[in-house]
Amino acid sequence: MHGDSMEQELINQLLALPGETIHLEKGEFLFHEGDIADHFFIVREGRLSIKKFEASGHIFAHRLVGPNNVLGEIPLYEMNTRTYVFNAIAREKCSVYSIRYDVLEPAIAKDHSLAIAMMKIYTLHMRRQQAKYRDLLLYGKKGAFYSTLLRLANSYGIQRDDGIYIDIALTNQELAEFAATSRESLNRMLSELRKLGYVAYDKHHLVICDLDALIGLLDLDSDTIDPNISNIE
Repeated sequence: MHGDSMEQELINQLLALPGETIHLEKGEFLFHEGDIADHFFIVREGRLSIKKFEASGHIFAHRLVGPNNVLGEIPLYEMNTRTYVFNAIAREKCSVYSIRYDVLEPAIAKDHSLAIAMMKIYTLHMRRQQAKYRDLLLYGKKGAFYSTLLRLANSYGIQRDDGIYIDIALTNQELAEFAATSRESLNRMLSELRKLGYVAYDKHHLVICDLDALIGLLDLDSDTIDPNISNIE
């Protein structure tokens, strides 16, 4: 979620509800996949990684969640036992506001504007998730990696003379997890792009030197290019 007025108004409404603030250190879990889900969360400070751990040992990074973003909306209103479907891990010091579902659900029922705003957020998150899974299925390893770079550019990109500077430092392992590939495969693909001059590094930060060329490497779907949908958050 970014800072347009509707989204900020929703955040303000949610923060006015009774809840508690949780402080996390780097590497701490806010919740684990399979935990009983009874809280909705708003990130106030820091960033969390939302990941899924496969039995095979593979790790799939679903999204990054930064300040004024929400998470924990998927189990909302489930009729059976609610559980979280991902793991939420602090990648730095974090402050998170937590609201119980039994507080949030009655508030949504009473306030139609809050209900509509929540539906819009839920729909946006579902569209982003579907677009990412489609990229992984249709475009293979390279397409998944290229679309990951586009998502990073849309979420954390800063335009500079030398290209789009990604204003978050990610390790190659983290990039591999977002692209659902191995670090070895990621290293090879990244090396190819660097040789072509399409990407570079500024210390530990990626710079996308030629975004149009990157898009042109694959016939990507319009949703993958749409900054509202193609987003790492």
